Amino acid sequence: MTMRTEARAGTTRRAGSVPGRLAVLLAAVLPVLAAAAPAPSGLPIVVGQGSGGSSYSVPVQTLLILTTLSFLPAMLMMMTGFTRIVIVLSLLRQALGTQSSPPNQVIVGLSMFLTLFVMGPTLDRVYAEAYKPYAATEITFEEAAARAEVPVRQFMLKQTRQSDMALFMRLGRIDAAVKAEQVPLRVLVPAFVTSELKSAFQIGFLIFIPFLVIDMVVASVLMSLGMMMLSPVLVALPFKLMLFVLADGWNLLLGSLAASFAT
Repeated sequence: MTMRTEARAGTTRRAGSVPGRLAVLLAAVLPVLAAAAPAPSGLPIVVGQGSGGSSYSVPVQTLLILTTLSFLPAMLMMMTGFTRIVIVLSLLRQALGTQSSPPNQVIVGLSMFLTLFVMGPTLDRVYAEAYKPYAATEITFEEAAARAEVPVRQFMLKQTRQSDMALFMRLGRIDAAVKAEQVPLRVLVPAFVTSELKSAFQIGFLIFIPFLVIDMVVASVLMSLGMMMLSPVLVALPFKLMLFVLADGWNLLLGSLAASFAT
């Protein structure tokens, strides 16, 4: 009897203490707060609906901008001279016989800067005719995009072969009487890329010839000396490097690449 009385007294003291009172208060208040809290709303897609028009919310605008930026690498490769330049530099590395020199980062970086050099006049026209008026709020975005398309289209048309253009116009079921300036981009871009691939492999063929001659001479000399176990590629590498350096190969190659885009 005495033990039950002491246990009840201990329970009463714990319940009457400050922590116990707080626990009881929280247990009573939390359900009320949970019931009174508003339901979480979804992500706003469109804001400003009404007679004044509507616009996308900031999160949706950010998503659209990031999605658009993901297409920039494809635009850089397919609508500029980047394709021709990077392929020629890669073929040069194979012709020299070096496995990873120059490395891929150097080849891509040099190709990008040489592309900016080649596309300089076109980009200047895009900036002057499209971006500056748009930044000054003189024209709309749609008009700025249409103005920016004109210099890029002219650049691609100058580098596109007529046979490639005729091929994709036939595949796209476009009348042959349509002028090249009026051809849609879905036809112009693949025709331009095809012409760039042809030009790149033609330049690569001319690059391979002198280095191939060196490989054949070295292989013939090693075979005549009976050095069958010695790799001709390893022996020919210093001779090819010496020939490339003495002929000022980088100057000739990069200058010829830049000049190949001149019309």
